[in-house]
Amino acid sequence: MLSDRRVLVVLDNAATVGQVRPLLPGSAHSLVLVTSRSRLSGLAVRDGARRLTLGVLPEPEAVALLRAVTTGYRPVDDERQLAELARLCARLPLALRIAAERAASHPHLRLSDLIADLRDESALWDALSTGDDEEAEAVRTVFAWSYRALSAQAARLFRLLGLHPGPEFGLQAAAALAGAGSSRTRQLLDSLVGAHLLEQTAPDRYQFHDLLRAYAIDQAQHEEPPAERGAALSRVLEWYLHTADAAQTWINPAEDRLTLPPAPGDVSPLTFPDYDTAVDWAEREHTNLIQAVRTAADAGQNRLAWQLSAVLWNAQFPSASGTSWPAVGRIGLEAAERLGDRAAQGALLTWLGMAYTRINRLAESLECHETALTIRRDLDDRLGEARSLNLIGLNHLRGRRLDAAADHFERAIAGLQEQDAAHWAATALSNLATTHYRAGRLPEAETVIDRALEAHRALGDQRGEGNILRVLSDVRREQGDAEEALVLAQAALDIALGLRNLRLEGFWLLTLGAAQQAKGQFSEALISYQRSAILHRRLADRSREALAWQGVGEVYCRLGRHAEAADFHRQAASTHRDLGDAWHQALALDGLGSALRGESPVDARRHWAEALRLLADFDDPRAMAVREGIERQTESAGAARDGDV
Repeated sequence: MLSDRRVLVVLDNAATVGQVRPLLPGSAHSLVLVTSRSRLSGLAVRDGARRLTLGVLPEPEAVALLRAVTTGYRPVDDERQLAELARLCARLPLALRIAAERAASHPHLRLSDLIADLRDESALWDALSTGDDEEAEAVRTVFAWSYRALSAQAARLFRLLGLHPGPEFGLQAAAALAGAGSSRTRQLLDSLVGAHLLEQTAPDRYQFHDLLRAYAIDQAQHEEPPAERGAALSRVLEWYLHTADAAQTWINPAEDRLTLPPAPGDVSPLTFPDYDTAVDWAEREHTNLIQAVRTAADAGQNRLAWQLSAVLWNAQFPSASGTSWPAVGRIGLEAAERLGDRAAQGALLTWLGMAYTRINRLAESLECHETALTIRRDLDDRLGEARSLNLIGLNHLRGRRLDAAADHFERAIAGLQEQDAAHWAATALSNLATTHYRAGRLPEAETVIDRALEAHRALGDQRGEGNILRVLSDVRREQGDAEEALVLAQAALDIALGLRNLRLEGFWLLTLGAAQQAKGQFSEALISYQRSAILHRRLADRSREALAWQGVGEVYCRLGRHAEAADFHRQAASTHRDLGDAWHQALALDGLGSALRGESPVDARRHWAEALRLLADFDDPRAMAVREGIERQTESAGAARDGDV
């Protein structure tokens, strides 16, 4: 979007280099300004950044800031007293702003009295501190000055907010921490905002400056009794657990809900009127939910730790990055192991296996699913056993072990039908249809597709319907009906867009791009593949990102832009090689050979030879057809070369 524009990008308060790099424009036309407490040396070393180290404000500017905030609220204050106030704030902008707001809110109090109060706080901190960091102690002095001016209830809320898992939170989470009603909590939050100890970011949403959060945590540790701290933390964790559970009923209704103890009487979880409201909440609170799992584990609350991680998996907003959950899933699994809860371990291993599949860690995924299968058999959990068989089949499908995949899906379907699990049986049918399609067995695929589509529609399962429409689109395209393939692919994509699910959108765009290619809509296909690649990069799915590059390479080859086609196929082949995906690496090398055939037939034949070597272990009908096609191209290229000689 920015490649042809001149844009100033401001990245404020960056914590790490990793936060910055994905946001850097790809051209030299734009300027990026990054502010940070850290030096971010990697940006200077690798990205050519020029570092500017900012000190505190010069005294004239510090005084000007004080005047700007207080003008109109107080009589004109003496310049020397303003300079003294600035010195006590160490001329740090945050401390200056808080002190100025305090002065502005007390227009009839002499500035000399405010300065005397601040000097008293400064003397207290001087007595308690080592004096190693003058600026830090000045900030703490100003914080304490404002904090001690609060009412007892507002000060207590400020302390307890330091226990919140993240720096940004909503009204209801604050009310849970306080054990108070929403109306009273809102009044107290307003007083904290007025004192500049909190910032309001949206209606009923608030955040700490990071230094103020550290100060609040410190005050909670020193002034709040341990029992009160523990009770407040339990309340807010329970609030997140029960609210996320309510969100799951909309976001992932097919998944069984956990059996949770009732929410404590002083905790009022949210409920949601519709899908979009639940997704909005899950997206807004995603970081807090992740941190809540870690906070629960650190506090030794194992039951809350594993339940929070489990509910978070099922209540993730649909487009959450694939990298965000596995770490907290492991934390939840360890908590379940400490409790000796085998059923919880089986559930968390299942979700860990699914999460690892999403980020192409297939060996770890298979290990998780097989361990979960063992646990479920030990517990005589027949439904769980059938679901594990389906997920192991998916792992085999992703690794193109098609016979093993089909066997697991067929066993899963039988078990799921026996347990009257209609949704999961329909899902396993869709997976079996995909397996037949990928093996090149189109008639078998079509038969299973009809059963799966009927089942998903009877259940009102939009996600399942969209997925099987995607498979049917691919079948119709290969049968030569490009028009029908395009209609089906667009219908699937419309479902993904309605669900606000970027994962489904990115995957199903690959099918739409293929249908657009078959229809001769090359510009539209390029757009679909580009969007798919962007989404899969965001979701950390390198395999499907590479499939999108292959699609781009195919389109460029058909447009006669062979050099560009070769670049994309080469990039895709490299990624598939890194992931150990021999099948897709072979297909990318086949495309690379086609792109190089005219300009460099020797290189083309070399890539085709490597593709044939990689395909040797695959014996399904599609693999045999691909091999025959490559062999014909190799022979044709050789004949053309001999003719040239």
